[in-house]
Amino acid sequence: MTSFQPGRAETRTLSVAAPPERVVEYLADARHLPEWAPGFATSVDHERDDIWRVGTGDGPRRVAVRVAAAHGVVDFVSADAPNLGLFTRAVPNLTGAELIFSLFFPEGTEPAAVDAQMAVVGEELRAVREHVESGR
Repeated sequence: MTSFQPGRAETRTLSVAAPPERVVEYLADARHLPEWAPGFATSVDHERDDIWRVGTGDGPRRVAVRVAAAHGVVDFVSADAPNLGLFTRAVPNLTGAELIFSLFFPEGTEPAAVDAQMAVVGEELRAVREHVESGR
């Protein structure tokens, strides 16, 4: 019997001086992806329903943007493998919202690759905060 190998999960959070609903509204509009995730998304086109075609440095990707606004959820997952992607939550904190980004890495992912990706996640969190707080 093979034991389950979950890989590695990494989560980062950042406080935003805005209500969670405003954070979710911003994230749920996939057209904002190139603003806050420019290293991933160079362009975004709506395909159908919750599926978007995202231009990346590695070519186009089909991304499902799954939104449960009442629960503060906006997930950006592969349209073909919905367990792969960025899982986000915006929850109330004492003065605004706490924005949570989680990623999962397959077993065997090099620690340096995880560290590099999570540094990008930190930049993305700060970009979302800047856009939401400025009202842009």
